[in-house]
Amino acid sequence: MACAAIIVASGQSRRMGFDKLAAEIKGIPVLRRTINAFMASPGIGRIIVVCPQERFDALLSVDFPKPLTRVDGGSERQHSVNAGLAALEDSDELVAVHDGARPLVTTDMIELCIEQARQHDAAALARPVTETIKKADHENFSREGVDRTSLWFTETPQIFKSSLLKRAYSSLENSNTVATDEVSVVESIGVGTKLVPSSGPNIKITHQSDIELATALIN
Repeated sequence: MACAAIIVASGQSRRMGFDKLAAEIKGIPVLRRTINAFMASPGIGRIIVVCPQERFDALLSVDFPKPLTRVDGGSERQHSVNAGLAALEDSDELVAVHDGARPLVTTDMIELCIEQARQHDAAALARPVTETIKKADHENFSREGVDRTSLWFTETPQIFKSSLLKRAYSSLENSNTVATDEVSVVESIGVGTKLVPSSGPNIKITHQSDIELATALIN
């Protein structure tokens, strides 16, 4: 099954105060690092970047080995992913959705998710919760623990049969639901996603300290 990638990179970085996707980690911008990982993955045929034109123009100084196209995003993540889905070709049987702000994803992580998606129609990189989880009251006092046995932090890439994700998003359009990731979107039509344990750090760049952490992890 041919797999295309949708890189969601249309956010405004309001929490950072500057364009986090243009911030450099060891001399390479965050978004370019993310795209490089998908370019290097044998299972990915082409990449669709959902981002503003000026952000995309900054990528054109590099010759990429696979087709790279751009589409405009929307006000919410789900609108941006929908725009990417509309740009898929009929031959793209699988689609990988990934946050542009996760530059530490590796080709091994991507390939493992593709393999699982081919078997189960839906797969997502995730981490089992290992910390102690507490439920607080309205004044932030700990009152009880939460069983973490079956809890996971979901990451990206999240990879699906294209027809499945399109059907799920089409269903979402008729509701007032705001989905924060694609696993939630397919859950809304009763489909489960195979969770693939992440084999390494796959942090999302949100604050300045995350850039420093990513640099340290690469070193």
